[in-house]
Amino acid sequence: MPQQTQSRYTEVQPYITKDGSEIRELMHPAVHGNRNQSLAEATVPARCKTLLHRHRRTEEIYHIVHGSGTMLLGSDTLHVRSGDTICIPPGTAHCIENTGAEPLRILCSCAPAYDHDDTELL
Repeated sequence: MPQQTQSRYTEVQPYITKDGSEIRELMHPAVHGNRNQSLAEATVPARCKTLLHRHRRTEEIYHIVHGSGTMLLGSDTLHVRSGDTICIPPGTAHCIENTGAEPLRILCSCAPAYDHDDTELL
């Protein structure tokens, strides 16, 4: 598959992941031909929460782009807001709750790339 080095936000169709968040895969091997990681924007509506889950193989990095919330990361509770970045090691249970009145938007980098089969709901 030839590598597509650019994607346009307006052309990426969102979908709902197993954890309940809306995802736009901005760059993913299954679509763009890159090899080792994926980048997506997750949106959690106001006063909503994702389901507690973990990824057996994937390390995730969340960067909060807009909004604020509370994140359960293993046994820790983190208060997060725009500008914060969180590393989620493989196998670590996590979920995030939007405690604000506006959508919570998160850039999610996954290595290896996001895969539904690597998501285990808890």
